[in-house]
Amino acid sequence: MQTTTQNEAAATLTSAVAWLLRPLVRVLIEKGIGFPQLRDLLKQIYVEVAEESFGLDGKPPTDSRIHILTGVHRKDVRRLRAPEQAGDSAARASTLGAAIVSRWMGLPEYRDEQGQPRCLPRSAPTGEPSFDGLVASVSKDVRPRAILDELQRQNVVTVDGSGNICLQQSAFVPGADFGEQVFFMGRNVHDHLAACAHNLLTDGAPMLERSLYFAHLSPASVRQLRERAEQGAEQLLGTLNEQALALQKSDEGRADAVHRIRFGCYWYQAQRADKGNPSS
Repeated sequence: MQTTTQNEAAATLTSAVAWLLRPLVRVLIEKGIGFPQLRDLLKQIYVEVAEESFGLDGKPPTDSRIHILTGVHRKDVRRLRAPEQAGDSAARASTLGAAIVSRWMGLPEYRDEQGQPRCLPRSAPTGEPSFDGLVASVSKDVRPRAILDELQRQNVVTVDGSGNICLQQSAFVPGADFGEQVFFMGRNVHDHLAACAHNLLTDGAPMLERSLYFAHLSPASVRQLRERAEQGAEQLLGTLNEQALALQKSDEGRADAVHRIRFGCYWYQAQRADKGNPSS
C-alpha cells in the first residue's frame, strides 16, 4: 500500500490552501488590504493557534516552543502574546439579529396557521406574542426599538398600516450592510473549514462535508438547478431551525448542553476557465 510522505502531504495541502485563498485575496485587494496587513494578521493567528492547541501536559507552550512550531520570531511571539482588550460589537449585533429571526421563524407561537412567520404587534398582554416579547426572549440588554430600527434598515422587517411588524426575509441574510456580510462570511467559512480540518486530522467519524460538481451545463440548466437548490435549502434550513429550537429548549439546564452546531448551504456558478477542457 502506497503511503504519503510528510513532504508530499505538505505539498498537497499547500496546493489546496493556495486554491482556497484566491477568492479571499481577491476580496482583500478589492477592499485595499495589501499583503503586509495579511502577513501581520497571519503571524498573529499562527501564534494564537499554537498557544491554544499545542500545549504540553496541560500547560500553554513557551515562546520558544511557539517559535519552533510556527517560525514566528520569538520577539514577535512575546509581543503578540501580550494581553489585549478587544470588543466585538459587530459579532454581538449580528448574532442577536440572527437569533431573533431564527426564533420568529421556528417557534410555533410566532407562526400562523400556514406555518409562516406572523406579523407581530410591538407589544401585547403577557402570554401573547409580540415583537418586544420576542426581543426580550433573546436578550434583555438591548432596547427592542433599537433592534427594530436595525432590522428595518436592513429590509428584514417592515411595519404595516396597523403598526404590526412583518418579517420580509425567510432567513437572516444581510442586505447591503458590508459589515454584516463580512461577519457571517467569517463565521460560516470558518466552520466549514473547521469541519474539513476535523476530517483531515482525526480518525473518528467524519463531519458532514459534501458537494456536487458539474461542468457541462447551459445557462438555462444552471438557472433551473439554482432555483431547485435554493428551494431545497430553504426548506431544509427551516426544518432544522424548528427542530433545533425545540431541542435547545428541552436541553435547557443540562450540564452537558455546551455544544454548538452550524449547518449551511452554498451555491457557486461560473464559466470554466478553459471551455474545451472538462477538467479545468
